[in-house]
Amino acid sequence: MKISIIIRARNEDQHIEKLLLGIRAQRERPHEVILVDSGSTDSTVDIVRRHGGKVVTIGKQEFTFGRALNIGCAAATGDICVFPSAHVYPVFDTWLEKLTAPFEDERVVLAYGRQTGNKTNKFSERQIFSRWFPRRSVCPQPTYFCNNANCAIRRSVWEKQPYDESLTGLEDLAWAKAVQSRGGWLAYVADAEIVHVHDETWEQVQNRYRREAIAMRRIDEHAKFTRFDFVKLLFRNVLTDARIAIAQRVFFAEIGSIVRFRWNQLLGTYRGYRDPPQISAQLRKRFYYPSRTHHESDTQLELERHIIDYDTLLSHQQSAEAAEPVSPPAESPAPSAVVHILRVDR
Repeated sequence: MKISIIIRARNEDQHIEKLLLGIRAQRERPHEVILVDSGSTDSTVDIVRRHGGKVVTIGKQEFTFGRALNIGCAAATGDICVFPSAHVYPVFDTWLEKLTAPFEDERVVLAYGRQTGNKTNKFSERQIFSRWFPRRSVCPQPTYFCNNANCAIRRSVWEKQPYDESLTGLEDLAWAKAVQSRGGWLAYVADAEIVHVHDETWEQVQNRYRREAIAMRRIDEHAKFTRFDFVKLLFRNVLTDARIAIAQRVFFAEIGSIVRFRWNQLLGTYRGYRDPPQISAQLRKRFYYPSRTHHESDTQLELERHIIDYDTLLSHQQSAEAAEPVSPPAESPAPSAVVHILRVDR
């Protein structure tokens, strides 16, 4: 199987090099890395080219999550398309092989991996990650839940079922629902772990959940979110997060963040709904309801994998760049990587 990695990004130069170094450290090497850039004004594009990536451009005004994925998949030549967010990085050097391993079974059309946060992420978001992405793999998965921040799909299936370009978010769930309804299998791979870095303002948190709620109403015709849901879930989620914070002895440091995150999460969700019906019970629980606190064993199977040492990789990268000889520019300098430009007409 040939693997194409497709990264959607705009102004991600603070994060994307760490992702690219993590990709380079993988035991399974991708066939290609493609950046779908929607108008970066920082050094994002230069970083990707320096690492040998291909660049596909899309106008900022043309961007939707689904459209960026469709453009990236159209430019790809691999059998499997892998979608890491520009602000994630793999934990182990086996991430890519673990994420794509389920595709050895022809029935599998989508696989997604575990996500965790770091200290940059809000405390409550880290709790969401722990509930959405447990330590036990599942294949086939009964629901159409998935997440395109750490996901892979079979490109031949995408050719028949492109992503919905009109959705304001959750294009991954819409796609997964469609292909699962036709018999395709979805796999969750706990060993394909990445760190997903979010450093959002409270307004950004609210807007993210608002647009996802708007999309959810279209994906699930029975979806709804009432004032009663808002109050009930605000109380329940704050209480659950607070209990975890107490157990971790960070209650006083985190309680303000917990309340503000849950308020903005649920207010954004409430604002995104306008008289929709009921969401399916399993997805409703996974999106909004806290599960019972449980302690999972830290003992894992001994795997032939290594944690990626990003400090060393970044140090080597900086040393290599500093050692490069400075030469006068040629009359017609060649680009450092193949550049693919796709123009999208309205």
